[in-house]
Amino acid sequence: MELKQKEAYKGYRAYSYLTEGADYPKFDWADWDWAGRHVIELDAAQEARVEKLLKENVYLSLHDHPTLFPRRVDNLDDIYNVMRNGREMTAYEALAYSNLDCVFDNQLDGVNIISSPGGWKWIDIVHDLGMRLCDIAHQDFLVHVRTVDDIFAAKKAGKIGWVAVVEGAQCIENEVDRIDILYGLGVRQLGVTYSESNALGSGCKEDNDGGLTQFGKKCVERMNKVGMLIDVSHCGPKTAYDAVMHSSKPIIASHVGAKGIWPTKRMASDELIRAVGEKNGVIGIEAAPHTTMSKTNMTHDIDSFMEHFEYVANMIGIDHVGFGVDCLYGDHVGVHHAFANALSIANTSKAGVSYNEVPYVKYLENPTESSWNIPRWLVKHGYSDEDIAKVLGGNAIRVLREVWA
Repeated sequence: MELKQKEAYKGYRAYSYLTEGADYPKFDWADWDWAGRHVIELDAAQEARVEKLLKENVYLSLHDHPTLFPRRVDNLDDIYNVMRNGREMTAYEALAYSNLDCVFDNQLDGVNIISSPGGWKWIDIVHDLGMRLCDIAHQDFLVHVRTVDDIFAAKKAGKIGWVAVVEGAQCIENEVDRIDILYGLGVRQLGVTYSESNALGSGCKEDNDGGLTQFGKKCVERMNKVGMLIDVSHCGPKTAYDAVMHSSKPIIASHVGAKGIWPTKRMASDELIRAVGEKNGVIGIEAAPHTTMSKTNMTHDIDSFMEHFEYVANMIGIDHVGFGVDCLYGDHVGVHHAFANALSIANTSKAGVSYNEVPYVKYLENPTESSWNIPRWLVKHGYSDEDIAKVLGGNAIRVLREVWA
């Protein structure tokens, strides 16, 4: 595979309209390809087929964090200082090397500790969003997506569509109107809960799940009305199911795996997977370190990841599955270690068996690498052009046309 950047990228670096070290602190950022560049090998005919598929179809990620993290994440003071600074560094150069046409950016979210170690404060979410929007306004490679047409326009121009996402609704507290405010600020996807419970319902780390609350039902109804895509990835099983059933429009689980493959709290039950499919939604398969494991492959890599993909596709059909890889640019395993409690990893990632911890998820370590290898894996394993087009973006576009309209 020849590595080349999108021609529309002209070299912009995050916040380059300011002076680093004077207008904002200088930090030591990781190289986006710190773990190497891993590419699945194909023959010439397969290479040509991948190139044609990417040219003719929209490729989007339903869930990622396409920003640089600090080089050192083992020193908690260092990484906490970076997060408290509240100025995420979009990895424009790395994205320019990707095959993506659109990325759903979940921003700081679970590590948003600008004003509080507990995170998720309304003012911090707005700070994070506003800072990113200011940076994006000063460049012309990422296109802030508000409609489906924006995604296709970005692809046509050789650029990348950028969708603003808030991963959990804890920040709205008991104010349903804050959904309208987030929408007005350009957010187009909102998670019902992160891993811990909020006023809408229970998160996946809880021992008991009371389901979607009355306030949660109002919020689902409001998201349907304003055109906000609903995500149930981090919900408790009953809360997630209730949200799917209460919604009048399709919803997604943007970044999960199948509990039938790896039985942890973070994975989706067969009941939830079927419910999402029956309501015409999409399950996005994730690859954050040590999540989509499998007992047939105890090392987390693209094969265990794709085992979850095939399980879901076989259960509810190829029309209802896609990819929300949930990765970042930097040492993702190290970030998980640093923020284990905030990210609820200790509560949700154990399947009762030992496994081989990897330093990085080979072929899926960052949004760029995953965008190279997912279509290559699909081609290499004999999927049809029609099915590949669906899972790379067609299925998600179908849902967005119904929800964002």
